[in-house]
Amino acid sequence: MIGNQKKTKGQIESEISDSITRFEKEHMGRGPLETKTYLIEDMILVRLKGVLTKAELSLVKSDRNIRARELIKQVRIELLENGRPLLEDMIKSITRRKVKSLHSDISTSTGEKMIIFTLDKAPEVEAKC
Repeated sequence: MIGNQKKTKGQIESEISDSITRFEKEHMGRGPLETKTYLIEDMILVRLKGVLTKAELSLVKSDRNIRARELIKQVRIELLENGRPLLEDMIKSITRRKVKSLHSDISTSTGEKMIIFTLDKAPEVEAKC
C-alpha cells in the first residue's frame, strides 16, 4: 500500500499467493506448482497444488501408506506451525489486518494443500471502477 492508497482485491490475492509460494520454497524446502488465493470478506483461502516432494510421493505409494500419510501430515503441520509467526506477519503486512486464526490441511493423495486465515476484520479494498 502506497501511503493510504488501497489495493484492489486482486492485488491483495496476488501478493499473498506470491508470498506464500516464497514461504513454501524458503521454509518448507519446496514450492508449490500452483498457488491461488481467494479473499472472502474477513477470510483468506490459499490453495496450493503440487506441494509434495518426490520422497513424500514415494512414501504415499508404498505398502505402508496409511502410516506414511499420517506422518507426512504431522510433519507438515509442525513445519507450518513453526513458521506461523512469519506467515501472520506476512498477511498483516499485505492486508493491514491481524490474523485471528490459521487452519491448514494437506491431501497426500492429490498433493494439494489448503491454508485458511481468518482476520480480525475484512481488509479495505479499492472499489472497482
